[in-house]
Amino acid sequence: MHSIGELARDSGLSVSALRFYDRAGVLVPAWVDPVSGYRWYGAAQCAEAEVLARLRRAGMPLADIRLVLAGWSSADTDLVRGLLQAHLRRLERDLSDAREEFSALRTRLDHRETLVTTPRTAAVRLTVSAPRLAAALDAVRFAAGTDPELPMLAAVLFDVEDGILRLAATDRYRMAVARTPVTGHDGPRAQAVTPLPLVDAMRALLDGEAAVQLAVDGDRVTLEAGDRQAAGRRLDHDFPDYRRLVDLPAGRRVHVDTAAFRKALETGPVRPGEPHEQTGPPGVLSVLRVTDDSQVTVCEDTDDTSNRIAFDRDLLLDALTAAPHPHLTLDFGTPTTPLAIRRPDDEHTFSILMPVRLSE
Repeated sequence: MHSIGELARDSGLSVSALRFYDRAGVLVPAWVDPVSGYRWYGAAQCAEAEVLARLRRAGMPLADIRLVLAGWSSADTDLVRGLLQAHLRRLERDLSDAREEFSALRTRLDHRETLVTTPRTAAVRLTVSAPRLAAALDAVRFAAGTDPELPMLAAVLFDVEDGILRLAATDRYRMAVARTPVTGHDGPRAQAVTPLPLVDAMRALLDGEAAVQLAVDGDRVTLEAGDRQAAGRRLDHDFPDYRRLVDLPAGRRVHVDTAAFRKALETGPVRPGEPHEQTGPPGVLSVLRVTDDSQVTVCEDTDDTSNRIAFDRDLLLDALTAAPHPHLTLDFGTPTTPLAIRRPDDEHTFSILMPVRLSE
């Protein structure tokens, strides 16, 4: 017999995933200790767990996986082969459809590029408080992307207009926005997509209380703090229209004690997530529910309620860390709209986090 920890190590599935597949009736342990509730698996189930891990990475629905595992050890492999072939055809059909749609979109983009030109930003020089700029950078830096295919997201947007410097960062799954007042700029709106190495070099200079000078001249971005300087080229890419992305529909507002909410996430029940580019291996999801008295709870998988919204737990914990305040405000929308995480003392500095669809 193999413990659940041994099976997780050998199969590549997490312990929480194995618990979920047990409750879903996909891979039920051979024996459960009636006293401790600890799960034990037979030798043949090690191979089944490896098959299960491969099928989930390939995106096969749980309903089909149940049938594959049920027929895996059978002498007649026609059912298993048929299910694998059917899923492969489905993936190929979906890929073919996606290629056609992307081809049409690229044609439209090519046409737009011949009609639209981006005006060159005039030279900008402004003054900003070092502590305020440091706090704004800390509030958004965590949300920046790392995907080499999307270099414009591996950056922080500096956006100045009407005496306000706004910072924004996103990796597609989350976005953070902050702002701080500036002086010395009374011209048109100016933007600079600043790569993360330069952003980090700027942040290292913001260790004092004095004001600093930020300048954008052509392709060059410079931060001067006394006799120290961080400078480099801004990216020649457009940043997404973050103002549009943070325009969220009204929902339910919940006030939480940050430390208590963090502890509930770290110690509460989780369910397995799906792998994606940003986090690599599958993470875990925290399923949240807003109660009638405007409290938020972390749900069990088996909670029978439709009023549940799931989030990647690690990304949610990152957002709490980036908002160092003893109390936070959570703005919930629907199960398909982002969660906004705000500090009660600064409505303009916040982050949003995309929910994760709960599958079978």
